[in-house]
Amino acid sequence: MLNAHVSTFRVDATPPMGHPLCGGWIKPVVGVDDPLWLRGVVITDAGPPIVLAALDWTGVMNESHRLWTEALAEAAHTTPDRVALHCVHQHNAPFIDRDGNALLRKAGSETLLCDDKFVDDLVARSAAAVREALMDPQPVTHIRAGSAKVDQVACNRRVIGPDGKIRFTRYSATKDEAARAEPDGTIDPVLRSVGFFQRDRPLARLYYYTCHPMSYYGDGRATSDFVGLARGRRDSEEPGALHVYFTGSAGDVTAGKYNTGTKPERAILADRVHRAMVAADLDADAHNDPLASISWKTVPIRFAAREDLDLDSLRAIVADPKATTVVRNRSAMTCGWLLRVASRRPIVLSRLDLGDVSLVHLPAETFVEYQLGAQAARPDRRVAVAAYGDGGPWYIPLHRSFAEGGYEPSVANVSPDTEPAYRRAIRELLADARPGAGLPAL
Repeated sequence: MLNAHVSTFRVDATPPMGHPLCGGWIKPVVGVDDPLWLRGVVITDAGPPIVLAALDWTGVMNESHRLWTEALAEAAHTTPDRVALHCVHQHNAPFIDRDGNALLRKAGSETLLCDDKFVDDLVARSAAAVREALMDPQPVTHIRAGSAKVDQVACNRRVIGPDGKIRFTRYSATKDEAARAEPDGTIDPVLRSVGFFQRDRPLARLYYYTCHPMSYYGDGRATSDFVGLARGRRDSEEPGALHVYFTGSAGDVTAGKYNTGTKPERAILADRVHRAMVAADLDADAHNDPLASISWKTVPIRFAAREDLDLDSLRAIVADPKATTVVRNRSAMTCGWLLRVASRRPIVLSRLDLGDVSLVHLPAETFVEYQLGAQAARPDRRVAVAAYGDGGPWYIPLHRSFAEGGYEPSVANVSPDTEPAYRRAIRELLADARPGAGLPAL
């Protein structure tokens, strides 16, 4: 048994009144339905410390993600490549890109992506919380991993017609009855639970489920939405443990088949996710495995930008006071991505192995097909995937998605030719570093 320890931390990440939400193109904060959190764990005494964290925000992109990751790494006395910082991707929440925000401020825009002072303070509080958590490390003796199916929440939002083009797009809330009547499509219906235990005492449980976590948004009410409400119920039911929720590769997965956007439906969706959390935890508790090994692996990847994106043209849009807030702010974010691509700083994919459990960390709004391929490639392991790490690429569709059309490829920041290189990087990440191991199919 290893001499490993886990420290847990939780920081209130709720934005103040008037703060922009979802990049500034929906109503800013007018109230708080429930707080937004940064929650995470630090694993120590198994090599350099490892930080896993999930933030109840829409996205953290490019320089913003780098600076936050570096702050957490410094606080944990580790290196940034051993920090996995992910967003849950609720929409009544902040969406930030430091370089894009600077361009908007320089242009005199009335609506920025975020308040940099608030963000800087939160990053500092996050680092302080990690330092404080490390003062009380708890021995980890066992890992408990389980799973359960989530019923009537997720569907694939891209419904393809007989002509090979998008027939319906099922957004998080979908009222079109014909679109809702279509089958679920390609999803991962399984919620996974991975628990750190000290004998029979739960220290932290990590949850992984793949669906856009929005029931309704745009009303200015900050909320962790239905997945956060489900997580909060587990807090109440198991007060001695930290519960952390990660959204998987949900770039093309929403609740649109089962949600029309009415207020009562948020509670219904929360009930369904909570039911699966409880079932997954019960399944996990039946598999009390001693923590025999921990390993960490990273693979860098440089994504190519979409070929039709031009930095000078986008800067001109950001500077144009006649352009809409949505167009200006999205263009500012895309500028942040192009500046990052030009710097040749890669995105780092990572994998944490806890015995026969693998936690895989991917960026942005990765399509679910990449996640399903990763899991199928390693049937010998229990694989859980967190996406929405560095949000710079925005959407990462399949190659065929660009010809199919629809919303996601139109706002993807990556080249249509991204799929082969991305699959190779995931394939390399999943390969075991032992002589003759070879690479798994993906």
